[in-house]
Amino acid sequence: MISGIVTAVLLLAFLAIAVWAWSSRNRERFAEAARLPLKDDGGPAPAACCRKERQP
Repeated sequence: MISGIVTAVLLLAFLAIAVWAWSSRNRERFAEAARLPLKDDGGPAPAACCRKERQP
């Protein structure tokens, strides 16, 4: 009996999260978050900031 209730609650939670994720209100916010890794922040390149100069 308890396992059936837990299963039903978890199914409802999953469906609620799926509806929230696919709602049109969140589309622009998720699209912006998807572009974040490709956004250039204008900072120094990783190789330039971590390179050690050799001393002769």
